[in-house]
Amino acid sequence: MKNTHQPDPSGEPTPPAWADRLIALFCPPDLGEELLGDLHEQFAEQVAERGVSKARWLYVLEVLRFCRPYFLKRRVAELSRTPNPGNSPFSQKPYSEPSFLHPAMLRNYLKIALRTLWKSKGYAAVNALGLAVAFSVCTFLFLTAYLQLTYDSFHTDGDRIYQPYTVANDPEKTVRSGNMALPFTPALKTAYPEVKQAARILTGRKSLVEVRGAYFDKLVLHTDPDFLQLFSFPLLKGNRDVALNSLSSVVISESMAQTVFGTTDPMGQTVLIGSGENQKPYVVSGIIEDAPGNSTIQYDALIRIENAPNYQATKTDWNGTSHSVFIKLAPQVEQATFEERLKPFALKYFGSTITDLQKKGAQPDQRGDVFAIRLQALSHVHFDREITGGRGAPIAIVYTLLGLAFFILLIACINFINLSIARSFTRAREVGVRKSLGALKGQLFAQVWGESTVLCLVGFLLGVLLAYGLLPQFNAAFDARLRLETMLQPSFIACILSVFAVVTLLAGGYPAWQMTKFNTVEVLKGKVSLKRPGVLRNALIVTQFSLSCLLACCTLIASQQVDFLRSRPLGFQKEQVISIPVGNQADGRQVLGRLRNKLANDPSVLAITGTSVNIGRGQDRVSSRTTVGYKYKGKDVLTDWLLVDYDYLQTLNIKPLAGRDFSRLYATDSVNRIIVTASMAKMMGEKNAVGALLGDDDDTTGSKMQVIGIIPDFQLYSLASENRPITLHLSNSEAIHYIFVRVSPQSLAGSMDKLKLLWREVAPQSEFMGTFLDDNVNAWYQDEERFTQICSLAAGIAILLSCVGLFAIALMMIEQRTKEIGIRKVMGASVSSIILVLSRDFVKLVLIALLIALPLAWFGMNLWLDNYRERVTISLWLLGGVGLGAVLIALATVSFQTVKAALANPVKSLRSE
Repeated sequence: MKNTHQPDPSGEPTPPAWADRLIALFCPPDLGEELLGDLHEQFAEQVAERGVSKARWLYVLEVLRFCRPYFLKRRVAELSRTPNPGNSPFSQKPYSEPSFLHPAMLRNYLKIALRTLWKSKGYAAVNALGLAVAFSVCTFLFLTAYLQLTYDSFHTDGDRIYQPYTVANDPEKTVRSGNMALPFTPALKTAYPEVKQAARILTGRKSLVEVRGAYFDKLVLHTDPDFLQLFSFPLLKGNRDVALNSLSSVVISESMAQTVFGTTDPMGQTVLIGSGENQKPYVVSGIIEDAPGNSTIQYDALIRIENAPNYQATKTDWNGTSHSVFIKLAPQVEQATFEERLKPFALKYFGSTITDLQKKGAQPDQRGDVFAIRLQALSHVHFDREITGGRGAPIAIVYTLLGLAFFILLIACINFINLSIARSFTRAREVGVRKSLGALKGQLFAQVWGESTVLCLVGFLLGVLLAYGLLPQFNAAFDARLRLETMLQPSFIACILSVFAVVTLLAGGYPAWQMTKFNTVEVLKGKVSLKRPGVLRNALIVTQFSLSCLLACCTLIASQQVDFLRSRPLGFQKEQVISIPVGNQADGRQVLGRLRNKLANDPSVLAITGTSVNIGRGQDRVSSRTTVGYKYKGKDVLTDWLLVDYDYLQTLNIKPLAGRDFSRLYATDSVNRIIVTASMAKMMGEKNAVGALLGDDDDTTGSKMQVIGIIPDFQLYSLASENRPITLHLSNSEAIHYIFVRVSPQSLAGSMDKLKLLWREVAPQSEFMGTFLDDNVNAWYQDEERFTQICSLAAGIAILLSCVGLFAIALMMIEQRTKEIGIRKVMGASVSSIILVLSRDFVKLVLIALLIALPLAWFGMNLWLDNYRERVTISLWLLGGVGLGAVLIALATVSFQTVKAALANPVKSLRSE
């Protein structure tokens, strides 16, 4: 056994050496030397009384008693930095200053930080709440932007999937369209082998689905078999390669399977899709997972596009456009290269269109094309509202949301810095005392930064809790589908930690560094001032108010645009009209007839009609559009095709400009008679279009339609959509999907309840979803209104945080100028003059902020307004009002401190310390 002690040269017994080293490890030097001496004396006594062996065991026990956790203290500095001579374990190496990142030091910093924050509860509460509000708002904005930016990002090989669209450089306006003709996709696949998969997607209103006598309204997509290979929506049951090979097969979503079949296995079951003559049985051949919320393509069921109504009659028609197309290119095929290869294809199948454009004087674009077929990457489809027919979100709005989040976070950081600097003057003597006692700059920095980190962490946690609590209200107010679970994704967590680290470093680092620069002697004398700190301080104020004014201007201009869109003349009277979706479970013509009979003698009902297209957005959220093109006397005529019933013009209070309305007195009105808008008559090139026959020039079947009336242009779709001429026609066979009822103003209040009760009699199998037409029209601009609401929320928070920051700066400035104010008062200065002196510096900074913010707001909002065909003009009075409001808010913010300082007793200000 190895000897654990060394004999003394004098022959006296000694205690175990390892026990002495253990004492040296646990005890500070000043305590260890004294303790070791006492233990050695006790050991000598034990040797004399009990013997060497037993004395050594007792010595070890005594050592172990002192080896307790509370002895793990920071080693205090010795008066002498030189090592002690001798063989003591406490003199083996010179003393070294412990690192400020030592665990003991960090615990000490944390304790001091918590005590300091608890002592200054008001300051901590303001900062924590400001950061909490900023973090919660930024969470909502980041999640909203993240949801938009990740649209369609889940598809395998998504970088190879594109949506083809056409570009026509018409002299009046360049037109981009994502709607394609039915023969386009088969011809494209035949001509280009690099197109590995291609799928047509025809969608519209929901279809009626019948299973065992139960009826359901479901969104049924008509598509091609390639759909399942093109997109990577998971197929839960069935074979992806053959699930849509049969024209009688249907693939249903997981949610539809649960709703329609319950616990029964749907595979092989029969469902009936459609209504009336178009109803057809289908066999379930697969179950597909529900499309996620961030998918451009939504569905309840998939069937072959050959089952679409009128498919056989239009499958070779290159003039009609009804659906969108998606293709997947072979690997290594570049988008630009394939678009160049599509030029011969466009010339072959769209030659007449190119010729007509050239006759109009169309000029080639940068690629030399008058008409071209281009590709839009799948990742960008959601942001291209033009080729998607107004669906999706403009990418500018997404960037705006990210910008708002960044601005609010930046303002919160600036606010934090201002408050911290303002408070640093009250802690100057604390810093001076610490520095005089030997505290290093690094230690002071770590301490103050630690306080900021704790405060930022508290603000962040409060912000997350606030976001969690307000998430349902936010989703309801902005019709969003946000989930906090998204924040648990690794990429999102990394982003959050990065943002938190930057905010902590920015908001806490600068004030901590500034406080460590205080001169010890000066601060102990009470002389604390930052020599000309104006560059950074003023820059922070200017930045805050620039961002706040910018957001305020954007909010007001966006609100003006929304009000302008809602107040624009629509060409019809939207008030007093109730719109009722018929649904798929009832025959619209039968319901319309029954309703007419029930209301025939009701004096409160002024008119009633039916149509295929709703105006605005009703409760069914369905919007459909049918466009028809003709070659009329050598001219291309493109028109919106609208099915209406008798009394349509009367119900909407539209007066004919020429000709007449549809009438039951003329039987041919429901066969081949049409009414056109004024722009349609102008497009036809007729001075008096009444009596003209509309149809293709080469049509010899006698199916051309005669114009019997001309009406003013009216707004059938949103102003954000492309405006086209409208053609109205009657039909005894086409489905009526909506019923319009005009009621008298006196019975407006109870008319909706009356119709709801009556609906149970005329359409008991269909849910009543009536809405007023003016509400439907207002819903056109919900996206703009939500954008305005978000901007308003952001602007309000930004202004509030800026005012808090400005208040902190005012407090700091007045504390620094206390004696100056006292001297001015002693020299006879009035209270008003002192208030003016103290306030004018802040007003100057706000004016500089306005000079920066107002031009930026004017330029940026002009770019945003250019997306609308009809827009407001930005008023200089509005910008001036924002500027005046900013100055008044700044004066109101600093007025409390300035008035208090001006009214203070100068004797107290000048009293020697």
